Parts: sequence; C-alpha cells; structure tokens
Amino acid sequence: MKSFLTLIAVFGLTFAAPLATWGCSGEDLKAVGSELYFPLAYGDRPTRDQLSALGRKVFFDASLSASGQQSCASCHNPAYAYGPPNALSVQRGGPTMNRMGFRNTPSLRYLHTPIAFTEHFLEQEVTGGQDDEGPTGGRTWDGRVNTGHQQALMPLLDQNEMANQSTDEVVNRLSKAAYAEEFRQTVSAPGENVFDNPDAVIGWLTVAVEAFEQSPADFHPFTSKYDAYLRNEVQLSTREQKGLALFNDIKKGNCATCHPGALRNPPDHPPIFSDFGYIALGVPRNTAIPANNNPDFYDLGLCGPLRTDLKNKTEYCGRFRTPSLRNVALRKSYFHNGVFHSLRQVVEFYATRETNSRKWYPRLRDGQIDKYDDLPAQYRRNVNTDPPFAPLPGNRPRLTSTEIDDIVAFLDTLSDGYLPMALRNSPHDLSRRINHT
Repeated sequence: MKSFLTLIAVFGLTFAAPLATWGCSGEDLKAVGSELYFPLAYGDRPTRDQLSALGRKVFFDASLSASGQQSCASCHNPAYAYGPPNALSVQRGGPTMNRMGFRNTPSLRYLHTPIAFTEHFLEQEVTGGQDDEGPTGGRTWDGRVNTGHQQALMPLLDQNEMANQSTDEVVNRLSKAAYAEEFRQTVSAPGENVFDNPDAVIGWLTVAVEAFEQSPADFHPFTSKYDAYLRNEVQLSTREQKGLALFNDIKKGNCATCHPGALRNPPDHPPIFSDFGYIALGVPRNTAIPANNNPDFYDLGLCGPLRTDLKNKTEYCGRFRTPSLRNVALRKSYFHNGVFHSLRQVVEFYATRETNSRKWYPRLRDGQIDKYDDLPAQYRRNVNTDPPFAPLPGNRPRLTSTEIDDIVAFLDTLSDGYLPMALRNSPHDLSRRINHT
C-alpha cells in the first residue's frame, strides 16, 4: 500500500502539512478539527484523472450546500476565469442565500504554483546577496492556507457561503449526491466503504477538488493574447505596446514590481503576473458591505480578523496578497473588498490616490479628507507610497488619462481564450473549442 506522500509524488499536487485549525472565509472563523485526514493511495488507484473527474463533480454540486443553491462554481464561474459572475462586491450565501461576508471572491485560475506562506521570502539578487521581500505565498487574501485541499473545505463550512455546520454534514450530503457511488468505488480501500470513515471522505473530497483545480485546460491554460505575443504568434497593437511599456516602467506604472510579466526561468514558463507578496494599498472603505456598517470593524488582512496567528504583527495590518492579473479584465469587482467595479477605475486609483484623494475618500466633519479610511489611524503608515502612488513634482500624477487607457488596453491582452487570426476556424481552433466545452 502506497503512502499519501506517494500520492503526492505521482499526481504532482501541491500538498503540504495538515492545518492545525481550519479558518473559514467569512467573518465566522472557527476551528473544525485538529488536522486534515490524509487518505492513502491503493496501488495505482485512484488515478489522477479519476480524482479530477470527482473533483469537477464536487465543484459544480450545489446539493453540498445548506441552501441547495450554491456550489463552488456559483462564486467561481468558469466563464469568468473561475471568478464571480456578477458585480457584487461580496457574494451572497448561507442557508437562505441572504448572508454576506466581507471579502471579494478571487479567481481560482493560476493558483497552481504558489509557495507556502512565509514571513521572509528571500529573493536572490544578481550580486549574489539576498533581499528579504517579507510575507509571501499561501492562498486566500491573507495566505492562511497553503494548499488547494485546505482551501476546498473553507466554503463548505463558511456560514456565509455553503453553510454546513460540520464536516459530518458535508459527508451526509455527499453520500446522497448523484455521484456518491462513483465516489465510493473510486476512493474506497479494497473491501471497504469510504463512507464508513467520515474523515476519509473529507480527505478524499478535498484532494479531488485540488486535483481538478490542477487541470491545465481549466485553471492554467495560458491562452491569452499576451501568451501568443510571447510565443511570437502575434504582435501587440500600438496602444497595447505602450501600455506594456508603462506597466514595466518603474517611474510610471511600476506594475511589474508586484505583477512581473516577463518569462520566468526556465524561459519557456509563462509569467503568472503576481509575486504572491503582500501590500497595503489603502483602498477606500466599501459601504456596500454589511460588516462595514459597524464603525469599529476593519478587515486588516494579514493581521486579522480571519487570520489570527499574525494579529500582533502590526506592521502587517492592511496588507493583502497580490492577485494574478491574468483575466483581470473579466472581473466585475476589484480589490479585497470589491470596492471598484471597472478596471480603468482601478488604474486611475493607483495614479491619483495621492494627487486627487478627494475623489476616492470621504470628508470628515472638519472638512479634511479621510485618507485610507478603511484602516485604523495607527496602521495607515503601512500603506505603500511607491510609484505610481508617489506624485511627480507639482503634485502631478505619474500617469496621464491617455496612459491609464494604454495600461488598461494592455491588461485586456491577459484574458484567456485568445486565438491568433491565422489559426481561427482551422482544425486547431475546432479542436480547441471542443476541448474547452
């Protein structure tokens, strides 16, 4: 009998050590167990394809929710790069689909390679030295889990999402699913029934979802116009080229500092457009989020309230993980709190946050602008002020209106599904469309 570590090696999944406690993604954070059950692989089964097929069924199964109306795909829609299908800042869920947490749903694409969370990521410099880039890696906006199977359980138990009260409730719902017998036959040990061991069911369920989320065609296809450009299959338009130059220019957009877009090492590895670091951007408070009706409530990212192990690291308060910019143009809400709803608005915020603060923040009773109003005053010093935030002499923004449009045009090239004109309506195109149906 092979160990679970063998399963990791064979399937190439990004598994890590068990969690000490489980954290849910809404405001109702709670521990639900001492560790995650790691299942065993039996000989050469189940295969990666079998696990991925099961994971796909789990991912699209609304019957696993308390409401019977919400699946993983409800918030992570494949038509929107496995992100939200609407412009809501926070998606609704719960037993009657009327509850909301306080964080915007991220895309699940291009999360196949993040490193485990570390407070001190050492970047090797050309000179041979090492530069400490600080907190880096992990998943979710605050990096509190490291693997796909850890993340998979979170929405199932979050009372603002699929709202199961316990893992036993999840197992009970799964046992009644249309594919329950397939699940049993695929993952049960010889002569045993996996449903006799609820911990094993949860282990296999979450591993299956992770296997599905590792599938290249669905979750990291690298089929954008920019990918075609990197393969010398297409040229960028003049506006897109200007946007790329501004994106990379450290004195203008300076976007590539956190969203590197060059070919990685080895050179045939396409860029992810995220360094998986953490940064405080000072985005405005979103009054559309119910939790923000409480003036004493703040989402502080790395230092709470969902993540608790770093709550005393005040220098981290207000920092959130840098998302990939791939498919960013397909989104309908932006940043951790979903406060903005257009990509141009986002780039304009970067360019004018400091030069035109009154556009983004409310006024206090004394008439002063309440800059960085979604952070308590003592943490506002954590907000990043590098370019493009830092104004030019004369309090001029780093980017003009035209340059903002150029960057947006470049960001449009990062959406998957592009096909060069020469290949359209060809046998290759037909095959591609069939494989993505």
